[in-house]
Amino acid sequence: MTDKIKTASIAIGKMHCSACALRIEKELNKVSGVEQATVNFATEKASVKYNPSATNESAFEKTIVGAGYTVIPLDRERKERANEIKSYKHKVIISFLLSSPLMIVIMLPAVGIPMPALIMNNMALVQFLLATPVMVIGRDFFTKGFKALIDRNPNMDSLVALGVGSAYSYSFAATVAILLGSDIFSAMDLYYEVAAFLISFILLGKYFEAIAKGRTSEAIKKLMGLQAKTALVERGGKEVEVPIGEVKVGDIVIVKPGQKIPVGGVIVQGHSSVDESMITGESIPVEKNVGDKVVGATINKTGSFKFRAEKIGADTVLSQIVKLVEEAQASKAPIQEIADKVSAIFVPTVLIIAIIASLAWLFVGQGFLFVLTIFITVLIIACPCAMGLATPTAVMVGTGLGAENGILIKSAAALQTAQEINTVVFDKTGTITKGKPQVTDVIAQQGFTEKQVLQFAAIAEKRSEHPLGESIVEGAKARKIAVPEASSFNSITGKGVQAKFKGKEIVLGNRALMRDKKLAVSGLEQALVRLESEGKTAMIVAFGGKVAGIVAVADTLKDYSKEAVAELHRMGKQVAMITGDNRRTGEAIAKQVGIDQVLAEVLPEDKANEVKKLQEEGKKVAMVGDGINDAPALAQSDIGIALRTGTDVAIESGNIVLIKDDLRDVVVAMELSGYAMNKIKQNFFWAFIYNIVGIPIAAGVLFPFTGWLLSPVFAGTAMAFSSVSVVTNSLLMKRFKPRIKKK
Repeated sequence: MTDKIKTASIAIGKMHCSACALRIEKELNKVSGVEQATVNFATEKASVKYNPSATNESAFEKTIVGAGYTVIPLDRERKERANEIKSYKHKVIISFLLSSPLMIVIMLPAVGIPMPALIMNNMALVQFLLATPVMVIGRDFFTKGFKALIDRNPNMDSLVALGVGSAYSYSFAATVAILLGSDIFSAMDLYYEVAAFLISFILLGKYFEAIAKGRTSEAIKKLMGLQAKTALVERGGKEVEVPIGEVKVGDIVIVKPGQKIPVGGVIVQGHSSVDESMITGESIPVEKNVGDKVVGATINKTGSFKFRAEKIGADTVLSQIVKLVEEAQASKAPIQEIADKVSAIFVPTVLIIAIIASLAWLFVGQGFLFVLTIFITVLIIACPCAMGLATPTAVMVGTGLGAENGILIKSAAALQTAQEINTVVFDKTGTITKGKPQVTDVIAQQGFTEKQVLQFAAIAEKRSEHPLGESIVEGAKARKIAVPEASSFNSITGKGVQAKFKGKEIVLGNRALMRDKKLAVSGLEQALVRLESEGKTAMIVAFGGKVAGIVAVADTLKDYSKEAVAELHRMGKQVAMITGDNRRTGEAIAKQVGIDQVLAEVLPEDKANEVKKLQEEGKKVAMVGDGINDAPALAQSDIGIALRTGTDVAIESGNIVLIKDDLRDVVVAMELSGYAMNKIKQNFFWAFIYNIVGIPIAAGVLFPFTGWLLSPVFAGTAMAFSSVSVVTNSLLMKRFKPRIKKK
């Protein structure tokens, strides 16, 4: 028996680019016992699937630290991220405070404005003293960059280290020569300002990038903010307020009017109405009594009650939602493979281009300073970060938007695939319909009223345990019709029931039972046929030897089922329904909602095969279901969409979970998927175009025609902000508005 595969989530610090993420990912996948490791640069997290009998989280942490990065404890993650932003801010301020005077002392003499003699006579030394602290501030680029080069895994830090390091090293060597009295070098030909401003602008870009990446996970923060911070529990006969983390299973929790319900459980005393819109999307408060379940993070409205805690910590609905969103944000979309492949060869390729371009210009007779400028500029303008951030930032915002709209997209792959769907298959019972039969029609014969017909039917069914019988009794009670006890009850398999009331016999059942009782139903035949053609179960009621009328029961449509199907048709999707019911019932329901194709009389174990048949026809299939018997079909489909009100097995099998049990969210999920994929394509376009255009310009292709050479400082500024532009473009996704306007 194999051990169950576990998944570890590890927050990582000190990653500077997507090449860093790829390197850590590569190292983690080498660890024995690891099934699959993915590292997301945007979330700065590793997700590792592993066999617990072969390895553990400690091994992963050692691997990450050994690769030159840090592991951030998950309970300190938010604080560490805030500290990182604060640290970048301080570095940016100090580096610009030092770089700006450096630029002034160089620029003023160049435009004819005299400087004090002390500065002019010691220009090289002044530049050295101003630039060197900036190099110290940006030392991480050098330590990590050169280590990555030595390890043969060059990254963005390597490009910065080589580019800035070359500028600074040349300037330092020239300064030493000048101080020793050499006249080969001039203080005005040094590259200190280039080195200092490059570090300053790259740090500024990192600062903005860190802020922007923090904003991509705002959905998680919003969800976490819904949770109550404390709970009022009974301890030793007293009411004690404790932090939410100290609530135990079995604790009796007290909830007063207006308070958030801290955890999930079952009411043991009192009653109230609860606003569950956070979970269900339904704005009308739900009445809760003893024995009813309550969900953590929902809001108590009017009464006070006590409940026994059952779902605490990671088991609460909110915690499970947050976990699913975090896992989705840490996962990789298939399209990300393009960026990974490019990033893996990007830095070595840029190094080769920089060397070839420099040698080419040297060969055609350009001087050392010109060649050095080309070398530095090519290294600095190249940016693998923009490519690495193109997909994960859009995935983070997209899955966050989904959660805010009541749609849990469980992976980046699901976010990508949903927009490719062209056929949607709905399970009938519990998905399109409510899965709970209700009385739909009551028809009375002459001499009887509709109230009497329904009352007789309810009396006969009161002792029955059949779902149709229960729906008749509930239907009578809902209409405030008294349902007294029958003096006797008998169930007749396959035909109906009979009971005695006030000395007279009540018979409720199908035509066969009426024939057995020699009761004529010819006057009701037309009504029976009509009701049956509508997919309803029609039962004949007789009292005291006379046919009294008909009670029809049907599984009614869920709210918005028809609207969801119509919207899918507008999107050009084919819509099918799968059911174990007979074809006539299935087609009757399908007709009501406007479904194209009915797959009727399908056994539970054959649902997956029906989905497979559609796929073999070349269709991309989404299966929407809620039951245990839907799980194989959900797993077989290209996208499985499960309803949160369904079974745990169905939810586990689905790629997307609809929290609010609203089928219109199938449409919203597809719209959101298409929107996110468009953003990813835009991000890739800008990331690739930036490098495709920027690197040749940095290499000097325009110089022979224009005499213009790109400044390394300008290149550094462009590189720093290319990542920010990609993240910002992803953040614009927050303007997404579903086409369906929900009331």
